[in-house]
Amino acid sequence: MSQPLSSNTVSQALVLFGHGARDPAWAAPFESLQKMIQHQLPALQVKLAFLELMQPDLPHLLQQLAADGIVEVSVVPIFLGQGGHVRRDLPALIAQARQQYPHMTINVAQAVGEQPDVLNAIAQYCVSTLPLGTS
Repeated sequence: MSQPLSSNTVSQALVLFGHGARDPAWAAPFESLQKMIQHQLPALQVKLAFLELMQPDLPHLLQQLAADGIVEVSVVPIFLGQGGHVRRDLPALIAQARQQYPHMTINVAQAVGEQPDVLNAIAQYCVSTLPLGTS
């Protein structure tokens, strides 16, 4: 059972939304990312949710956040591109959640891999793997 909201209760959450995999080790980078963000913003609820194969899935997490009194959620798809999951599956899940929790504002960011800063970081890493002296 959730506790009533107090004036000190956080009413916002950041949800990192990934695909999910059968191998639990797959989630390690996402868990690290979650911890990094939580460390930067300790007062914010930073959660992981998955499309399939892992828990919590997005509908269950949003249900829990609503029960906890969260009124504003930002969902960040941790995908490299806008494939079918981000273009079709995620909007359907968000539309259903908006109907179920009309008091909750749910914002959805672009896929993380479409952000120029993320692409630049990936490009820098790729170049850094080249042997010295490669032009």
